Amino acid sequence: MQVVIHAGAHMTDEDRLIACLRDNTATLAPRRTHVPDPESYRRLLRDVMHTAQKTALPEDARDSVLAATGTPEGTERLVLDNQGFFGTPKMSIGGARFYPAADMRLGLLDRIFAPDGIELFFGLRNPATLLPALLPDTPFSTVTELLRGDDPTHLRWSETIARIRATLPDIPVTVWCNEDTPLIWAQVLRAMAGTDESVPLAGEFALLPEIMTRAGHQRFTTYIDSRPGLTDAQKCRVVTAFLDKFADDDAIEEELDVPEWDSGMIETLSAHYDEDVAEIARMDGVHMIMP
Repeated sequence: MQVVIHAGAHMTDEDRLIACLRDNTATLAPRRTHVPDPESYRRLLRDVMHTAQKTALPEDARDSVLAATGTPEGTERLVLDNQGFFGTPKMSIGGARFYPAADMRLGLLDRIFAPDGIELFFGLRNPATLLPALLPDTPFSTVTELLRGDDPTHLRWSETIARIRATLPDIPVTVWCNEDTPLIWAQVLRAMAGTDESVPLAGEFALLPEIMTRAGHQRFTTYIDSRPGLTDAQKCRVVTAFLDKFADDDAIEEELDVPEWDSGMIETLSAHYDEDVAEIARMDGVHMIMP
């Protein structure tokens, strides 16, 4: 069995990916892909991982998870989702690194599902917008406190991914940029579900109403409905074209309120992020989903 681990990052899709996949249960179940309710396993896996870290991995850990999730006999792909797999928002930054415990925690999941193949799926986000977005879910009141004095310009997602690859080289990693998600939503869904373009999935354009004007979205829907059989690449080009004309600028624009930063810091972090993403795309064992 293949076990898909979607581990975040925090403040990216906010459980919308797993919800969309669950909406496709009738399509995925006959293909032996099981997408259980996250409430059935999140607390259980957290407790199992905590026990394994402190003492030893319970012998029945895998069986307990499969039972709790109601995984049917013969399942070939199990999709598990938790932005807290690698830690809480407070733990997402440490020592000028993103998710310093990511490799250790993924290693625990690899041990729990030892008979199975693990795949990691992970959405990236520009640190310039991610760091302030994390604050409300932490005990900190400023980004400086969240960073514990570390320089934000030292943060690199590539360090996290490289650390995971070095520790667990047999686990393939699929990543994408949260900023691209409206354009590649269908591709991410299919990659997690393990299906190809021939399998129609509900909710392929679920994010567009949030960032497109009502009139634009109505025209987009009419256009797409009149052209069945488009490939994902063609759909991406259509989405891009409609967003060029009908994007809701108020919904897309993010207001950054970080008193300790000037505009130069935001530009620097964004430039580093672009370079970082390019480096990740070149890594062995890493699949980058891009528009």
